[in-house]
Amino acid sequence: MILKKNIFILSALLLLFSLAFAQEDAVQFEANVSKEKLGVNERLRVDFKMNKDGDNFTPPDFEGFTVVMGPNQSVSHSWINGKRSFSKTYSYILSPVGRGKFTIKQATIEIDGNTYKTLPVHIEVTAAVDNPGEENPAAIAEDKLHLVAEVSKGNPYLNEAITVVYKLYVSPDTNVSDFRPLDNPKYNNFWSQEIEIQRFEVKNGTYQGKPYRYVVLKQVVLYPQKEGELSLEPLSLDVTVDVPTNKRDIFGGRLYTQAHRTVSAGKRTINVKSLPAQGRPADFSGAVGKFSFKVTSSKNTLKSSESFQLKVAVQGKGNFKLFSLPKMELPSAMEVYNPEFKENISTSLSGMSGSVSDNYTVVPQFKGQYTIPDITFSYFDPETASYKTLHSEQATVNVTQGPQQAVASGGETPGTAKQNVVAAGSQFRFIKLSSGLTSMESDDFFGSGLFYMLLALPFLFIPLAIFAIKRKQKISADVQGNKIRKANRLARKYLSEARKALGKKEDFYIALEKALHNYLKAKLHIETSEFSKEKITALLQEKEVDTPSIEGFIGLLQSCELARYTPASEVAMQQDYDKAVTVISQMDKQI
Repeated sequence: MILKKNIFILSALLLLFSLAFAQEDAVQFEANVSKEKLGVNERLRVDFKMNKDGDNFTPPDFEGFTVVMGPNQSVSHSWINGKRSFSKTYSYILSPVGRGKFTIKQATIEIDGNTYKTLPVHIEVTAAVDNPGEENPAAIAEDKLHLVAEVSKGNPYLNEAITVVYKLYVSPDTNVSDFRPLDNPKYNNFWSQEIEIQRFEVKNGTYQGKPYRYVVLKQVVLYPQKEGELSLEPLSLDVTVDVPTNKRDIFGGRLYTQAHRTVSAGKRTINVKSLPAQGRPADFSGAVGKFSFKVTSSKNTLKSSESFQLKVAVQGKGNFKLFSLPKMELPSAMEVYNPEFKENISTSLSGMSGSVSDNYTVVPQFKGQYTIPDITFSYFDPETASYKTLHSEQATVNVTQGPQQAVASGGETPGTAKQNVVAAGSQFRFIKLSSGLTSMESDDFFGSGLFYMLLALPFLFIPLAIFAIKRKQKISADVQGNKIRKANRLARKYLSEARKALGKKEDFYIALEKALHNYLKAKLHIETSEFSKEKITALLQEKEVDTPSIEGFIGLLQSCELARYTPASEVAMQQDYDKAVTVISQMDKQI
């Protein structure tokens, strides 16, 4: 009995020792966070800790957060009561990209040939808090950095230009070493154009009565396309700041520490006024600004069948890309070709300025004196809050030589009435030279030349069929060639669909973008997933395509992207379609 009791006690002791050793050798790999709930202006610390050294550490993608700092690696060794303790930690500082509920997904590591994973951690991000915690590296830069959106006019008229300038104000004792955009505004319900900034210039100014330095980061010209209250989305930046501390070096100089701060320009509301209905001219096509209007002729005297140019031009300052030019109506005795549209427009902080014109090619058919009728162009002037109508001057074209046009009944002047044209030779019926009679006798088909020809025809088709089958097999084996041919067909198909969809913005630009992409697939042998403007430019330069054609093609891609968020007139769509046909034709000749 005593022997059995001793054996039981010994077994229990062995079991306890084995459990202790097993517990000591167990691998621990876990994720710890500084807090599970934080404000959008706070920072989150995440530690991935293990008790044994491992290889191939893979962090999660941190969806919903921006990595501000990390990974920072720390290793700890200790001996307590003769027992070795080991700890290794990978640390990250994260900044939330917005409010919501997010999950820190699993991290992985390999230890002793086995793969271990952490448990997911759930984080809730709330609105900005008034007093961020001390663990926030950007807390010390709270009052030293401000992003401001300056709007030139808060209550513009529909289609009147306004300017938004984004300025970053920095305290004199603070340095900005880097910044990157977190969220760019989309400017919904506005036609927008960004003014490129060549280099950032630091200037002195004041913010809330205190001296600051500032940099203009972004300038955008907007034309509102909708009446009422329109919202401007805020611009958000992640800024790396060097801020002073209370510590000093051995020479007495102040030490700086680096911190990250998320700044936002804030949401702005624009109250857009509608254009007055009272006094609106019948020919008003949406022009808003200040313009001059002129119709000029390249020749006043010429012969019939010679051509001259008639130019309808609008010049000044306003929303040039958002209205149509008036159309010319000329006498019926003049043959008029479709006008060629030209524009010379530049955009500055005050809006678009320059000129647009329609250039008509006109060919008179008869001798005489013709009057080019005057036409009108109307626009709305925001400064005077009134409509203005401009009239072109009448012009006279004298055709000195050519056939004389008959004067129509009623004493109408030559060129103002249409003539009844008599087709030559229609006064008499044509005299037949043969009777057209057919023989009543019939030849037998059997044994005729046609019979033997049809009999031999299947044997003649055999080599043709063999050749066609081999060619089809060869084409089927040519995978790359089939892709190129398919892309060529799709490019032509979508370009044709774009022409049919003129006037329907979304359908037109979707078809045009597909046509451009498939054209690149066919010519440059690249997949859609590889598209980037830089790569396209480099590949076209390798093909020795000239710079204007490359810039035109990239410009068309940008127009397709821009059209998703901004309105587009039928004139702009026609211009983009004509430009696409011209650019593709020029590139075809060069590649």
